[in-house]
Amino acid sequence: MIKFPDNFLWGAAASAPQTEGHSLTDGKSATTWDEWFKRDPEKFNNGQGPQDTSNVYEMYKEDVENMPKVGLNSYRTSISWARLLPDGKTLNQEAVKFYRDYFQTMLDQNIEPIVNLFHFDMPWWLMEEGGWENRKSVDDFAFYAKTAFEQFGDLVKTWSTFNEPLVHIECGYLYQYHYPAIVDFKKAVQVGYHTLMAHVCAVREFRKSDLDGKVGIILNVLPAYSRSDSAEDIKAKEAADLLNTYSFLDPTVLGVIPEELISLLKENNLLPYVDASDKELIAENTVDYIGINYYQPRRVKAPVNSVKPAQMPSDLYETYDWPDKKINPYRGWEIYPKALYDVAMMMKDQYHNIPWFVSENGMGVADEQRFMGDDGMIDDQYRIDFMKEHLEWLHKGIEAGSNCFGYHVWTYVDCWSWLNGYRNRYGFYSVDLNNGFKRTVKKSGLWFKQLSDNNGF
Repeated sequence: MIKFPDNFLWGAAASAPQTEGHSLTDGKSATTWDEWFKRDPEKFNNGQGPQDTSNVYEMYKEDVENMPKVGLNSYRTSISWARLLPDGKTLNQEAVKFYRDYFQTMLDQNIEPIVNLFHFDMPWWLMEEGGWENRKSVDDFAFYAKTAFEQFGDLVKTWSTFNEPLVHIECGYLYQYHYPAIVDFKKAVQVGYHTLMAHVCAVREFRKSDLDGKVGIILNVLPAYSRSDSAEDIKAKEAADLLNTYSFLDPTVLGVIPEELISLLKENNLLPYVDASDKELIAENTVDYIGINYYQPRRVKAPVNSVKPAQMPSDLYETYDWPDKKINPYRGWEIYPKALYDVAMMMKDQYHNIPWFVSENGMGVADEQRFMGDDGMIDDQYRIDFMKEHLEWLHKGIEAGSNCFGYHVWTYVDCWSWLNGYRNRYGFYSVDLNNGFKRTVKKSGLWFKQLSDNNGF
């Protein structure tokens, strides 16, 4: 029997834009997703845009009532910036009412709400001013954070500023999966820097608020593994870790941007514009905890034909196709549970053993209706196996002294996923898009209930 620490958080994660729906109603203004879907609907899977998603805006009471049935004692979601402050300044009372009731309903069911402020949903009014490219975004985000703390700080004790900041940076400015879908490494670095400073200033607002609670950030960590021990491959691994992992972990936990990262950016003419007081702000506003989203490792090797100065990350490290990999064919992602142990050890050894939790881990599968039994339940044993394998390695890390306090699965009810729509499903509950968004529990939900009840398996 594998047992987890007392008071371990068993939960799930989601976001406002992927679940709420009602994306342009009840006072909410447009985000980049609403505008992009209006302009280029053909880019979106099956024409599925952000307007409906899983209709949590109407169905949150039913959803929260069902949470204990699958063993959840905590739940992470996000607030929509464009719903709370439709023009960046004016408070939308409809939004305040909705979120307060949503969070209170969780508390009534003994579910701890963990609330995130930004999950890739840039308000359109700010995008028109340059979005994260514009230093003004730092102050705008700090004001939004301050407003959220004021409105909900009596209900919410655990806050995070950003979910996976690297994703909106690389998808928007390198790989064209998010708006504005441009390819510009220097802009990507500047956007990353402003995102970091927005986080730092939000943490400062939290400290000034004197709220009872804690504030952190949710980072996607893909530990880098080099093809070989050659100097060239190790150098590629170091570059991958600096850009993708240490770039946010070091400043948010240790209060400093790594000197090696600064040197790497300088060598490649990629240094961002900074304000003189930023260094001090970063040092003074570190986090209370870290959330880590883990899905897959990063296999790297030295680039074959790199350009200097680097035009893309692939000029610093290339992806290596590990021949022994096990893969999730629907997502194209490697399944490598041992990396969770390596992450646990990294947090213990490199980051003062700061409290951290697995804020996302999960398996997306297409056409899950194939696995539906006569009772109408989807038999997603593959998802149970995936969780077990990862939890075994996570438990080894905890046994070795890593300060992990929870495990959250992506996700609770099947949700909309950006350009991919509903192609892959992740939830403990299936959502029938053709039948009033009807929820039906999957086998994995019942297994998770046992896991939570037993605090192990």
